[in-house]
Amino acid sequence: MMTHFFDSTESIAEGLGFPLFGFGHLCWLTAFVVFAVVCSRTYKKSDAAKRQRIRYIFVALLLLDEAIKVIGLSVQGLFEPQYLPFHLCSINIFIILWHCKHQNNALNNYLFIVGIPAGMIALLTPSWTVLPFWNFMNIHSFTVHILLATYPIMLTYGEDINPQIKYLPGSLGVLAVLACVAYGMNLIFDTNFMFLMYAHPGTPLVWFAENWGSHFLGFPVLISAIAVAMYTGVFVYRKLTRKTLTF
Repeated sequence: MMTHFFDSTESIAEGLGFPLFGFGHLCWLTAFVVFAVVCSRTYKKSDAAKRQRIRYIFVALLLLDEAIKVIGLSVQGLFEPQYLPFHLCSINIFIILWHCKHQNNALNNYLFIVGIPAGMIALLTPSWTVLPFWNFMNIHSFTVHILLATYPIMLTYGEDINPQIKYLPGSLGVLAVLACVAYGMNLIFDTNFMFLMYAHPGTPLVWFAENWGSHFLGFPVLISAIAVAMYTGVFVYRKLTRKTLTF
């Protein structure tokens, strides 16, 4: 069971991975839902001081999770440039680190419109299914994405994040800057941060590459679809709860 615990996606033998939406995957998704609900309800009931402590705890857990990944891979001699924190979700660790203490409307809406769907898509369609269930990179990948998705969900539920369409351009500007940084790293290290160089197997971008000839065409389509879905959800929620519609 523990023979391949320290393997990475590059060193693991074929046929040892876990099935998408198999028992193990569903257990992780269930853990995510329970964790997000408990944290969100706790955060909403907390005063400002306790909310700040909760945000600090999330930052500490994210940094610890990332440090364990780097140390674990390095000790085994498996650390490669692709494990640098320039993927969309990895970069969000540092966005949350900054946001924890310095909130603003652009970052608030960025975490809502990018952070939540990015974390959830990664959990629903993990790109690390080649790894066995009992593997430290598998555990890291699920736990870090659970933390990354839960943080903005928690703050949105607690109304510290107030999604508004008028701040969408600023949020997309943040995303564009991060994409430029990731693209530069791709050119330097021959990596695929943010899937900018090619569509990683198992991601929705594969469909666009196969049917539209370029995975790049998937970015505006997916971003637009996600924005419509996310802000429509906010509109419906506010309508049903009779909250002020600040769009």
